[in-house]
Amino acid sequence: MPIGPARMPLMEHLGELRMRIVRIVVCLLIGVAIFYFASNTVAQFLIQPIAEFLPKGDDGQPLMNFFGGLDAFLLRFQLAFLMSLVACMPIILWQLLAFFLPALKPKERKWFIPTFVSGVALFMFGTVFCYLIILNPAFQWMTEQAAGFGEIFPEAKQYIDLIVKFEIGFGLAFELPLVVFYLVVFNIVPYKKLRASWRVVYIALMIVSAVITPDASPVTMLLMFAAMVGLYELSLFVSRTVLAKRIKQQAAELEKEQAEEEAWQKERASEKLAAKRK
Repeated sequence: MPIGPARMPLMEHLGELRMRIVRIVVCLLIGVAIFYFASNTVAQFLIQPIAEFLPKGDDGQPLMNFFGGLDAFLLRFQLAFLMSLVACMPIILWQLLAFFLPALKPKERKWFIPTFVSGVALFMFGTVFCYLIILNPAFQWMTEQAAGFGEIFPEAKQYIDLIVKFEIGFGLAFELPLVVFYLVVFNIVPYKKLRASWRVVYIALMIVSAVITPDASPVTMLLMFAAMVGLYELSLFVSRTVLAKRIKQQAAELEKEQAEEEAWQKERASEKLAAKRK
């Protein structure tokens, strides 16, 4: 995909933005058309991790229920759109990054391709991690809550919607290393502060885990929290390894700022003491 020049009139910037949005929309529409006709296969694939908690048909395949005449059509369309969104995520990320790339300095542009590849890889890794590790214990916990109360009749729309939300939520959560890395790269938050404030960060990650997990169960929240803590620590390690020179420079600047602040405080205290003596 071509990258626009750094300086353009406002209308040309808007034209480029429109062009990239059109590309994203066309990609999504093509994906919806493809996934709509493959939605049955996709649905069977999505529910495999939770198949043991679903009733089985005569052919041994897991079954779910529809409670309305339009529910099947709406579910297939919704599933096709969400799967198209996931499948087109590399193109969407590329278009968004390519639009903002001209605003970056030449030294900062070298991070474009690594950011794109890392963002896509982390999102996909998050969805795979959710599919293989999270879905089964999450639905096991939810199913066990009905013990002694009654029988669960799995509604297809609700179950598929919940699974897709899980997948997208974990995919987005696994972008955390990129966020931490660029906080350090652009000196928004120095590495030393991120390392020293780990308690605050852990609490924030716990809150984010509670918000992102769609089932609000302690099982998935703790699994999400553990994964995000691991990713946070990994991102700090990578930042310290790749940006060692920059981190030392940030630490020196921070120490200089602290020294200047202490000197200013001492000078202020001396002035107040001198004023009292007078």
